Amino acid sequence: MTVDIRRARPGDEVELTALVHELAEFEHAAAECTVTESQLRDALFGDGPTVHGHIVEVDGQVAAGALWFYNFSTWDGVAGIYLEDLFVRPRFRRRRLGQKLLSTLARECVEHGYSRLSWAVLDWNVDAIALYDAVGGKPQTDWITYRVSGPELSALAAESSDVS
Repeated sequence: MTVDIRRARPGDEVELTALVHELAEFEHAAAECTVTESQLRDALFGDGPTVHGHIVEVDGQVAAGALWFYNFSTWDGVAGIYLEDLFVRPRFRRRRLGQKLLSTLARECVEHGYSRLSWAVLDWNVDAIALYDAVGGKPQTDWITYRVSGPELSALAAESSDVS
């Protein structure tokens, strides 16, 4: 078995988009996933990339992928990586590909002096949690993640137009 982990390059948006949709289906949220190849291509390879990616190929087949972006720790004063998505296709699981992807991202952090690698996981995804525990990940139980999107995002944005 030949495993190749590499940075995403133009053309990979096709497989990465498919992986994102497969992840959404796995997470029982397929209807909420609307990303297109064009959007992902622009985000990855446009003038100001907003996301970065890695592809894992096993014997020339795309087996897994990760999408991530930079964050910044105001306390440490340096950047870090936030892993938005990591997905291993079912037929390629149990080959340590997820662990190898995490290791690749950790190396990216260390080589560039970044202070952390962060991610979130659904509380029912016991296989992913076991992996994250095994690589030394620590749940941040004292933090609650919040999100504003959809109509609530538009409503909140409209409030700022009232400020003079």
